[in-house]
Amino acid sequence: METPRRGREEDVEGARCCAQDRESWTNSFAADAGFVHRERILYKRHYTPPWPPSSHPPPPPPPTASSSSSSPPPSAAAACKRAIFAAGAGRYPGPGGYTECAWTSSLGTGQFRPGDAANPHIGTVGELEEVEEARVETLCVGEETVRKAVAALKEAHPYEEPAYEVYKLEDY
Repeated sequence: METPRRGREEDVEGARCCAQDRESWTNSFAADAGFVHRERILYKRHYTPPWPPSSHPPPPPPPTASSSSSSPPPSAAAACKRAIFAAGAGRYPGPGGYTECAWTSSLGTGQFRPGDAANPHIGTVGELEEVEEARVETLCVGEETVRKAVAALKEAHPYEEPAYEVYKLEDY
């Protein structure tokens, strides 16, 4: 390979450069400009994508899925489930068209102490109350469905301030 003479301009793969200036370029500038310095000759790196570009736009991202859970008293669990199902929760997005999907756990014990300004459904203001509660979990597809299901739960739940949780889910 012949080394170009100093001071002579040359065209190397579309990049015009002067051989005497070549050594003064810093590696970072050469890397940023997409050039590699090998054996005193600059040449432009070529990038070829691994596949041809597609004329089709990328598919839209899947709607966000969330899991919502609440702890109603056992006597109100069925009414809370009916309300959140009517709001669109519990619909599985697969091809089977499943609806009203939920998981209800066996009974647990919830506790709370109503404050002075409270109007408790169960218990007395200022006294610690322990009650049996069920845990109801369901799937919500789409943020709007989550908002509607939470609003429906708050409306149907007998507690003044029902406890609920919403978790975003990832699809793997």
